[in-house]
Amino acid sequence: MTENMRVRLAETDIPLGPLDGRYRGYVADLVDHLSEAALNRNRVHVEVEWFIHLADGMVVPGLQRLTDAQRDGLRAIVTEFDEASVAELAETEAVTVHDVKAVEYFIANRLEGLGLGHLSSLVHFACTSEDINNLSYALGVRDAVQDVWLPAAHKMVDSIAEVAKAAVETPMLSRTHGQPATPTTLGKELAVFVHRLNRQLRRIAAQQYLGKINGATGTYAAHVAAVPHANWPVIAQDFVEGLGLTFNPLTTQIENHDWMSELYDDIARFNQILHGFCVDVWSYISIGYFAQIPVAGATGSSTMPHKVNPIRFENAEANLELSNALLNTLGSTLIESRWQRDLTDSTSQRNIGVALGHSVLALQNVTRGMGQLDVAEDALATDLDGNWEVLGEAIQTVMRAEAIAGVEGMDNPYERLKDLTRGQRVDAARMREFVGELGLPEAAEQRLKNLTPHTYTGLAADLAREQLDS
Repeated sequence: MTENMRVRLAETDIPLGPLDGRYRGYVADLVDHLSEAALNRNRVHVEVEWFIHLADGMVVPGLQRLTDAQRDGLRAIVTEFDEASVAELAETEAVTVHDVKAVEYFIANRLEGLGLGHLSSLVHFACTSEDINNLSYALGVRDAVQDVWLPAAHKMVDSIAEVAKAAVETPMLSRTHGQPATPTTLGKELAVFVHRLNRQLRRIAAQQYLGKINGATGTYAAHVAAVPHANWPVIAQDFVEGLGLTFNPLTTQIENHDWMSELYDDIARFNQILHGFCVDVWSYISIGYFAQIPVAGATGSSTMPHKVNPIRFENAEANLELSNALLNTLGSTLIESRWQRDLTDSTSQRNIGVALGHSVLALQNVTRGMGQLDVAEDALATDLDGNWEVLGEAIQTVMRAEAIAGVEGMDNPYERLKDLTRGQRVDAARMREFVGELGLPEAAEQRLKNLTPHTYTGLAADLAREQLDS
């Protein structure tokens, strides 16, 4: 097919990327916070609130406090921001070739109808574009994390915890270095991830979102030149904190983005822990510890009818990797700026929504995947029954304790168990026979003879419960 015979898909509304296409339904809530339209709405919000802050504070000589109707009218510019507003801004920006200047004109054009036409010069007063942008991004990222990402993350961790609670007593053969090792419980191993992920969530929930509004190079130079008597640092701090952000008192032209780097590093760490969880669950599925519940009508494999592929966890792995590729780049790029300002951050920050979008998509997949798992207790039991040699650790440790207590014949415990177990299978009968030949005190001997791979789980269940119930 030649080029001129093909339908030009570029002339349609078909999206380029999967987050705006195939997976749009999973990540759509982020659009309200981190899309270009949301950024412009936040810019309008910041500009409007700065206008109100200056007017009501009568900072500039000649200003009077706004009426309630004027204040409400200004804020309606934000609450009524819609597709028509987006289109109008785009038309204005096509002329100004500057996004923040287009926002300034967008607001100024609405002042006459509020009886504030004479105050059009108060819009964007003493501001550089970065004063508006840093606050707008901080608001967007804060709301995206608090309203979308964190709820999805908590829901996902809860889905792991639910399976962990159900399997808290279920014994499972451990594997260290991929080889049979001291048994644990399935619930305890899942609880380890619940504990790790929740720790990261607490860090992320406590994140500060910083902002500044101090002019072209962070000196309040224009502010002081225009109104020298005003306490501009205090005015700025009150404004930033009034937006629900943390005030950054000392910057260059840009807010330094250190908080962004901290946040993205924490989310990336959460993502990486979750990636490890997905790999582990995928592996447990592959050896039959988990059975996947078939979805009615769904195809597991295009050619092998018996298969139910672990696609939720594989999809999550890929999206976590994509998310971290962007988050790690953002975290390292945003904290650097040439001298007082360059625009690398402007380009980079437009991808924050994509970075969080891939993470949210992964969270959704893991949540769904956990809901489609059944614990295969028979497979877990069979594995334990075939690995009695894992009791060698318990036996040699009991021998060490009895040797310390003065019991004779307990020499070389490790070596004797190594000779018994390394490189060969030991069944229940042989293990108990060996214990009976050691000359242990009766209580210790009976304790070991009663021990099985199923019961050799120590405090696993108690440790798991302590975390899962906290």
